[in-house]
Amino acid sequence: MSLREAVERATGRTVTGSSRVAGGDINDAYRVELDGGTTAFVKTRAGAQPGEYATEADGLRWLAEPAALPVPEVLGVGDEVLVLQWIEGGGRGDAAVLGHGLAAVHAAGAPGFGGEAPVLRLGAAELPNEPLPDWPSFYAERRLRPLAAQARDRGALSAEGARAMERVCSRLPELVGPPEPPARLHGDLWGGNLLCDDRGAPCLIDPAVYGGHREIDLAMLQLFGAPGVAFRAAYEEVTPLADGHEERVDLYQLLPLLVHAVLFGGSYGASAERAARRYA
Repeated sequence: MSLREAVERATGRTVTGSSRVAGGDINDAYRVELDGGTTAFVKTRAGAQPGEYATEADGLRWLAEPAALPVPEVLGVGDEVLVLQWIEGGGRGDAAVLGHGLAAVHAAGAPGFGGEAPVLRLGAAELPNEPLPDWPSFYAERRLRPLAAQARDRGALSAEGARAMERVCSRLPELVGPPEPPARLHGDLWGGNLLCDDRGAPCLIDPAVYGGHREIDLAMLQLFGAPGVAFRAAYEEVTPLADGHEERVDLYQLLPLLVHAVLFGGSYGASAERAARRYA
């Protein structure tokens, strides 16, 4: 099926033009013109898993529900394409707006620790996502242990690093901080998944949503380009962070570090091992 046919089937509208644009590492991206003058962003790739784009579309809608931060509208979805509202970028993002908005998204909550989709995709990495009754169990069984095993199998994490990760998992009930209700997480929140529109409003894109601890999103933001003091102050105006959160940053950065070790190798495994030793 051609791109035009896939987009028209997903949206029920006529495609009047399209052009390739820069996109992510996994998908091909296009700017597409639809009838009536609507401009859309389309992601597609050969070999996309059935239901993959529908899961992402559901995640975008879930993040949009609190109406706290802009999220691109889903214009159409199919197994071959995801068609989204085109957001004209280029503005300079407002860190305080992001802080207020993200805190409100997190506070909107989730039904439990986990997600509706049984598998969570972070790039090419796949993780179990079925809910568990508490956060320490979920973080250990659905995130750290599967990722450590994948990284070890790929030679990206040493045997000692895997043992350190296992010791961390066994201590998580005492490490994760005071109990909190499940937050509504973006799940893959680094700077590349924040798009500032031409008015400077920060928009959430490319989610990998689930219910979890809000400090996961914050730790990932800090790992890949800290959003600054204004962000943190604005976030805590809405929902203050629990005592000891600064001591848990490395604990929650284990997740993105292990994902990157699985996907890219390099120094990420060693960085994850160093962070794990703090808590092992």
